[in-house]
Amino acid sequence: MDARELRAKQAPLKARFREQPETARITLKATGRIDEDDIVCKVDTARAVVNAGLHPASGGSEQTVCSGDMLLEALAACAGVTLKAVATALDIRLRSGTVRAEGDLDFRGTLGIDPEAAVGFSDVRLRFELDTDATPAERDRLIELTERFCVVYQTLRSSPRLHLETRFVAPGQEQSPTGIEGVEDAEAALRARLQALRAAAAHAL
Repeated sequence: MDARELRAKQAPLKARFREQPETARITLKATGRIDEDDIVCKVDTARAVVNAGLHPASGGSEQTVCSGDMLLEALAACAGVTLKAVATALDIRLRSGTVRAEGDLDFRGTLGIDPEAAVGFSDVRLRFELDTDATPAERDRLIELTERFCVVYQTLRSSPRLHLETRFVAPGQEQSPTGIEGVEDAEAALRARLQALRAAAAHAL
């Protein structure tokens, strides 16, 4: 894909988002299912189900994927795609490129050994190794725009608002769907059940 093709694909999207800003707000979702027997969370992805487990440094197995690795992989993927899109838009030819993401973790934190040890990455490093004939000014612009528009990079930098919600499912009941649609479905089901109970009570009286 060249710059002309990229602009042609993005032009109608940009026009719609300018005219209807509300359509630009899209909720991305991820779902994981907790395994009944093993310490595993089965995460649905666009291509396959990924079995996420503990890192070997916290007692996990090499047969599962560590979510910390997945976070760094998401950063590398997002940064690489963003860089390639920016390079395409600027007509900068990249013969090859490698994106490396690293993060430092102190496992005393997540294992509860030392209350002073942080739970989570203390430092994250992102590095590009690029083969290009771009001028120094073009290279600076490429990295500047990649940093600015990389969603995962900016998310880690900005620390988004986090909300945690928990629902407990009684034995024999199906788990309520998650997300906004799930809440609406659950409310509709609850209303229907209340109506049925009222009807049964009225009949009994």
